[in-house]
Amino acid sequence: MPRSEPPAPLDGGPYDFIVVGAGSAGSVLAARLSEDGRHRVLLLEAGPADRSPWIHLPMGYSRLFSDRRYNWMYESEPEPGLNGRVLYQPRGKVLGGSSSINGMMYVRGNARDFDDWAVAGCTGWSFEEVLPYFRKAEDQSRGPDRWHGAGGPLKVSDQSFDRELPNALCEAARQAGLAVNLDFNGAEQDGFGYYQMNIHRGRRWSAARGYLAPARGRPNLRILTGAEVEGILVEGATARGVIVRHRGARLLAAGREVIVSAGTIASPQLLMLSGIGPAQHLRETGIACLHDLPEVGANLQDHTCIQLMFRCTRPITVNDLANSWVRRIGAGLEYALLRKGWLAETGIYVGGFARSDPGQDRPDVQMAMAAWSVAERTAKGARPHSFSGFSFSPEHVNPDARGSIRLRSPDPAAAPRISFNFFQTEYDIRAMTFGIRLVRRIAGQPAMQPYVAGELQPGADVRSDAEMLDFIRRSAGSDIHGVGSCRMGADAGAVVDPRLRVRGLAGLRVADASVMPRIVRGNTHAATVMIAEKAADMILEDARAGRAAVPGPAR
Repeated sequence: MPRSEPPAPLDGGPYDFIVVGAGSAGSVLAARLSEDGRHRVLLLEAGPADRSPWIHLPMGYSRLFSDRRYNWMYESEPEPGLNGRVLYQPRGKVLGGSSSINGMMYVRGNARDFDDWAVAGCTGWSFEEVLPYFRKAEDQSRGPDRWHGAGGPLKVSDQSFDRELPNALCEAARQAGLAVNLDFNGAEQDGFGYYQMNIHRGRRWSAARGYLAPARGRPNLRILTGAEVEGILVEGATARGVIVRHRGARLLAAGREVIVSAGTIASPQLLMLSGIGPAQHLRETGIACLHDLPEVGANLQDHTCIQLMFRCTRPITVNDLANSWVRRIGAGLEYALLRKGWLAETGIYVGGFARSDPGQDRPDVQMAMAAWSVAERTAKGARPHSFSGFSFSPEHVNPDARGSIRLRSPDPAAAPRISFNFFQTEYDIRAMTFGIRLVRRIAGQPAMQPYVAGELQPGADVRSDAEMLDFIRRSAGSDIHGVGSCRMGADAGAVVDPRLRVRGLAGLRVADASVMPRIVRGNTHAATVMIAEKAADMILEDARAGRAAVPGPAR
């Protein structure tokens, strides 16, 4: 059916709120906006429902890494700082979005990250102001305290502490001089310890599981899967609804307010497809510019990471599970009977945060140990080594690099152009080099000597700064934590204001990781859920006051 065919009205409308994207943010928004029963909410998701058993099995996330049924499987443009390599960018295409295919680590970021947002003009987004929303979202297995909440939709749980290899690595980190940290989301972020996970009783706890599942029976909430939004309908300076393709039909869904929650890649893509964005780029792409917002798609940020891999002396890694039918059958039985064991875990257990320079006011390097090593990566996934192995990865979580999202064509089905511009500055290179040396220092401590048979990647012969830079250029990549492409701010260049309203347009907001003005120092799922919790409160507050979503003028 040609895109030019006039859309037919979607039955059941109009809606008070249309939420585009059912990921980490959209699931939260749909649940919260429909909670009191007063508002009619339409949630649109391009992917299917989250019924695959691999979604709910924690170790199953490796199967989803390259499954086009549940994953957009984007790719970046060639990266100049990484020898022209193209970086794979998996993103969830399913209810729950990336929270249904990610590694389930629960890390908020550093408290000062949010204070920086407030200092930059994002009124209401300081840590003390967003902490209530983190607490509201959480059902913390340790119970409530100053930093954490209990009874919320999002399960946050401790992992098993009886795994031999991660326990040894924690002791090695202590021997290397790092503090023991029992809670990276508490009073301090520095130090080393076990990560908490969004896992409950051996099952993934995605945003869809926590927020949407209890809300699905509400008569005022309609969820459409397989619904690909082609554009936002803008009349004058007001968003009136969205054009959506569903089951072969092109439909118009009308709404009082449209909330775009399609993620850091797809949210700016949708705005630009709708004629909202940098005028020159839209003209060059063949799209009429309805509303000139130069920074739509700009300010893209992501963490970088690199894998150091080690051969293990003992058969206690995921490699040993993957390479043995007997072990796999045993793990399957253990999970089926007890909801415990390898399949109830992710294989990512411990890590921590450190400062690449004493002058840093907070950590800028994160570390994560994974209980596997890989011989090669392909488009279909990774093949583990035939022997025992593990990985220990430093991640640079305060990057200088700024990239962009740009349209490839006016076709909504065409993947956008994604550019990160990684490792263009001395600081980004220096911080990652520090991370590599720190990981080696920890792995070289007495506690790890019974487990390390040798370094597989990059190899013990890579020692100098120049050799490490070559290793970075050859092997570093995205940590798949992209944010910032619809930046929030009080200045004229910001895409959305601090209430997440698109500047210069009524009835339109963006609420997801794309609004972060600066990336947080840690995994981004928890902060995205917080953004959606706070957004829902602001949207409902405006609705009760009879205020339209009308921000200040665009530049």
